[in-house]
Amino acid sequence: MIEEIRIASLGVIDESVLELGPGLNVVTGETGAGKTMLVTALGLLLGARADAGAVRTGAKAARVEGIVTLTDPDGPLARRVDELGATVEDGTLVLARQLSAEGRSRAFIGGASVPVAALQGIADHLVAVHGQSDQHRLHQAEAQRLAVDGFAGEGVRALKQSMSSGYAALRTVEVELADVIGAARERAREADVLRLGLGEIEAVDPQTGEDLLLAGEESRLGFADTLRTGAEAAREAMSSDSDEPDALSALGAARRALESVREHDPEAGRLSDRVAEVSYLLSDVAADVASYASGLETDPARLAVVSERRAALTALTRKYGETVDEVLAWAASSAERLVALDDSESRAETLRVQRAELRAELAATAETLSAARTHAAGRLAQAVSEELSALAMPHARIEIRVGRTPDPDGLEIAGETWRFNSSGVDQIEILLAANTGSEPRPLNKGASGGELSRVMLAIEVVLAGTSPVPTLVFDEVDAGVGGKAAVEIGRRLAALAVSAQVLVVTHLPQVAAFADRHLVVQKSSDGRITTSGLEVLDDAGRVRELSRMLAGLEESETAMAHAQELLDVAQKARTARR
Repeated sequence: MIEEIRIASLGVIDESVLELGPGLNVVTGETGAGKTMLVTALGLLLGARADAGAVRTGAKAARVEGIVTLTDPDGPLARRVDELGATVEDGTLVLARQLSAEGRSRAFIGGASVPVAALQGIADHLVAVHGQSDQHRLHQAEAQRLAVDGFAGEGVRALKQSMSSGYAALRTVEVELADVIGAARERAREADVLRLGLGEIEAVDPQTGEDLLLAGEESRLGFADTLRTGAEAAREAMSSDSDEPDALSALGAARRALESVREHDPEAGRLSDRVAEVSYLLSDVAADVASYASGLETDPARLAVVSERRAALTALTRKYGETVDEVLAWAASSAERLVALDDSESRAETLRVQRAELRAELAATAETLSAARTHAAGRLAQAVSEELSALAMPHARIEIRVGRTPDPDGLEIAGETWRFNSSGVDQIEILLAANTGSEPRPLNKGASGGELSRVMLAIEVVLAGTSPVPTLVFDEVDAGVGGKAAVEIGRRLAALAVSAQVLVVTHLPQVAAFADRHLVVQKSSDGRITTSGLEVLDDAGRVRELSRMLAGLEESETAMAHAQELLDVAQKARTARR
């Protein structure tokens, strides 16, 4: 429930506080005083699109704050607030919206800065706003379907969820099936390219790391004579076959020199031993170098084989990877892709089976949903007709038709195929027969503004028990209505206020008389700037305001007597209702 709305520098309102209570809250005031600006403020607070032109002339920014009471700490609104990281203190939540004169907008929930869209998410759980534009919304088939679905209750809600999820699954399958079938030529072309590449690789049969091994072998074979000459020269320097000095001879002389003085110093003995170790190592190395040199042979035939093999591998690496290992990785992934491509027809058949199963399930759900809607539509039409009778339309009759549109590609139900979407196969249309003997006609054909106002209010009264929001706002939905009908609208709004908080902006004294809390927008001017403010009226103030609304005269005894009579009648009606 909304406890309070603070408004600063918005339109004609300099600074004002709208204090709301439970039950029916009514706002009245002279034309142009700024009544509708209160609804604008509430819209800003609930995430509506901001217009910088609404900022009061001369002000840097407009600001709207709202204090909301959360009656259910574990309800969807409380959970949404928790998701946003906002703070709720003692069951109270503060919402705020600031709009600069330059057009920048900021939003806050529970002290946390949030995107404006977050306020819209809060609004879905908090308030339902009905303005004169909602009469036009009631013309729309979607709004009429939602009215029937809301009245039908939880059973239809569950069926709609099942229908929606099934519809999404069907669309996913159909998109994939269309891709599989529609891209058959491209898939065949891709498969041919993959087969060609895999055939080339299979013909060469590369092995992991083979390119690196062959590169080394080709280098050895190509430079065998040079390598042999270098190895033999190295072996000769370490261990000569002639009488030329070599490294081993030099080390032998060094060892003998140290051995001759070993007895005089242990350190000399240790050095002699180390020289001996070096001699053994050098002898082994000389033998290995000699073996290496003897193993180097010039083999033109083998060199040709290696060069040819490397050329074949290079042809693969030019197309399929930088190295043989990358070529092998490409071959592995391409083989998997080829299996998938070759399996496309099998996949298409699997998808066709899935599509048929999903369509059958959707058809069954849609049929059950349609039956539930048809039953709910009949009950809703009767209930709304009864409400219209109480709203000074005693001969009016509401009819709600649940129809379908044939479609050869639709869902098959009872041997016929019908167009469908995520909401089912039904097209719902609300028709109004305003007078006895007249044929029911669509609401957008022949219903006056006053009749639409009463139809919408009647629907709202009937749906009141199913509405999930705690606050209902009506912005002059009683336009075009007067007399007895206006009194009955007041009664119905008071009836709504038994189970919800209701805020009404009205110009009808018959409606205002039913208020639990009556606020008046007062306009004043200092000759330069016009300012509007709000005042909560006491009993005497209500009589004066109703007198003004009735006759334009606040002090007329006749008008005041009539106003008091209206208040008395409304008080009796409210007492009887509760």
